[in-house]
Amino acid sequence: MAGDIYAIGLNYKTATVELREKLSCNASELDSVLHILKASTNVKEFMLLSTCNRLEFYSYASNERFVLDAFRRYADIKNQHFDNSHFFLKAGKEAVSHIFKVAAGLDSMVIGEPQIVAQFKEAFFKAKALGTTGKVINRLCQNALHASKRVRYETGISKSAVSVSYAAVELARRIFGELKNHKVLLIGAGEMGELAAIYLQRSGASIYISNRTYERAVALAEKIKANVIRFDEIEQFLYEFDVVLVSTGAQGYVITKDVVSKAMKKRYYKPIFLIDISVPRNIEPSCADLDSVFLYNIDDLKEVVENNLSNRVQEAKKGEFIILDEADKFYKWLENLELEPIIINMLDYTKNGSKDCKKIVYRAIKLIRENKEYTPLVFELLGIKSKEKEIEYGFVER
Repeated sequence: MAGDIYAIGLNYKTATVELREKLSCNASELDSVLHILKASTNVKEFMLLSTCNRLEFYSYASNERFVLDAFRRYADIKNQHFDNSHFFLKAGKEAVSHIFKVAAGLDSMVIGEPQIVAQFKEAFFKAKALGTTGKVINRLCQNALHASKRVRYETGISKSAVSVSYAAVELARRIFGELKNHKVLLIGAGEMGELAAIYLQRSGASIYISNRTYERAVALAEKIKANVIRFDEIEQFLYEFDVVLVSTGAQGYVITKDVVSKAMKKRYYKPIFLIDISVPRNIEPSCADLDSVFLYNIDDLKEVVENNLSNRVQEAKKGEFIILDEADKFYKWLENLELEPIIINMLDYTKNGSKDCKKIVYRAIKLIRENKEYTPLVFELLGIKSKEKEIEYGFVER
């Protein structure tokens, strides 16, 4: 083929949160990153998916070396060393299956979590708008989203849907048993934060919301009947909370060791639980060194996830069959893509031909669509014997 599908990157299975946050790409820098990669690499088409659990580069390229060079270029942009031990590289049908599984939530830490669909769409639409995708990646993503829809409708994987936000709240419940008499501060009113707020509301906790954009915090608080704390007042009131759950898109620490240390003195060292589901992390890791401070990050949620999602294993297996089916369909389309110029020329050839001639050509087209290996035989039967004619009809040995 003229090109193939590749998936390269790192995720929660291959790399720690420390490495993932170093290579993560936030919305504000995505435009410039895509422009740089488009201008400085030999990859034909590509998109970049960056979430709290993965940084993955999906592409259509002539060969593997171009893909590796492109990802090394991305690591350079992020001022990081390209270490093969933490990355995966998949090609061909394996890559297609992986991408479809990601879009369907079957490769997520929380199997079937719904956020990945929106994140995948957003990454695709952004790449498409900036012109880094084309016919192949556009078709790949459309088929991936179709496969995702099939998985959700044809299996029970989305029933009682859970997410990283759910796992974070479940962890808080494990710690306290009940959250009814505890004050919880939620920092971040984005999608993950809103989901966490909804789960917290169901638990009966006394919820306070803070966000850098005050109006957004107010809107979410009104939605779930919670209280609001201004972002610049977090340090002042932190000592009042038993649980602090942070989920923002900030690039630095929102909660520092110094801030927590001051709060602990005011709490008389009553235990406080900090849960950071942000990537990059928003709570300074050294906070865990303080007495009576218990800090959990997104990787610590794995145990909670595994225990709560054991009943989804069978549904996930059903989803795997759907993914294989959809991946086969896409890959057959991709393999036949180079036949298009041949078919177009053959159809043009029959415009002024007889009905019998057209029937023969249509049968020939059907034959090569089913198996492109028949193309030379079809040429021979149609009297196309010279290399010049093969080139004229769009068939060139690769």
